[in-house]
Amino acid sequence: MGRVLLAAPRGYCAGVERAILTVEEALKRFGAPVYVRKQIVHNTFVVDDLSHRGAVFVEELDEVPDGALVVFSAHGVAPAVKQAASERGLRTIDATCPLVTKVHKEAVRMAEAGYEIVLIGHAEHEEVEGTLGEAPEHIHVMDPARPEELTAGGSGRVSWLSQTTLSVNEAMRAVGELRKRFPDLVDPPSDDICYASQNRQEAITAIAPHCELVIVVGSANSSNSQRLVEVALNAGAGAAHLVDRAAHADERWLDGVRTVGVSSGASVPEGLVSELLDWLSARGYADVESVTLTEETLTFSLPLELRSDRNPG
Repeated sequence: MGRVLLAAPRGYCAGVERAILTVEEALKRFGAPVYVRKQIVHNTFVVDDLSHRGAVFVEELDEVPDGALVVFSAHGVAPAVKQAASERGLRTIDATCPLVTKVHKEAVRMAEAGYEIVLIGHAEHEEVEGTLGEAPEHIHVMDPARPEELTAGGSGRVSWLSQTTLSVNEAMRAVGELRKRFPDLVDPPSDDICYASQNRQEAITAIAPHCELVIVVGSANSSNSQRLVEVALNAGAGAAHLVDRAAHADERWLDGVRTVGVSSGASVPEGLVSELLDWLSARGYADVESVTLTEETLTFSLPLELRSDRNPG
């Protein structure tokens, strides 16, 4: 009856794989419980699975017993959080994605050089909170959807950084608005948008014009998954929806649909995509064509505390 265009790359990126492996290896090496500050990645299935295996997810460090082991999530934390952990005598493992760490280091360098920094991103997102904490007196957060609310000013030098999971287009639109206000705006030394976010956006852009419907697998609190829905709509998809898993898809979405596009956010296990493909197949969409724009080969080493060549004692 219909066909599916399956976007690739999709699903896990190197930073997510590293973060999940960090919790798994910590459980193997040190035993349960392993505390994790915030969700290790923004995916309900992953968090539930790790919880069943002995991970305890907390919002803040005051929920962690003295002397316990705590893992910092892939989204990064402010220096004040690390300091608080040290003062509490907590054992810590930092699973921050190296690409987020790069943005943190850029923020520190720019602040030390005397720049006022505009951080383009969503203020409530953990990644933005962590980056802001590197130089709070120098950083001003700008929501890409509401650039007019930015309060940064003065006659000093101004530079910008961005949340890594934004869409490329929304980040560049925000930079364009900034440049109108600050003609001498200084760019960061390298692109902050995560390679995986960009690759997944480009892949969904390629299939969206050919789809009456696009379904993105991902959790509602996943910024990069939400961006994929927006990118699909902007690229010409007739409709686009975000679902945590196949059980949340609605058969009514399929009315009059010949071609369904499928992708998944960077924190989504491939099994959830397979589950959705099975759901679609049972409803007449068994013809699946994979559309691959690029192959991803990047990997990140585990945190030093968990590497096999390091003495665990």
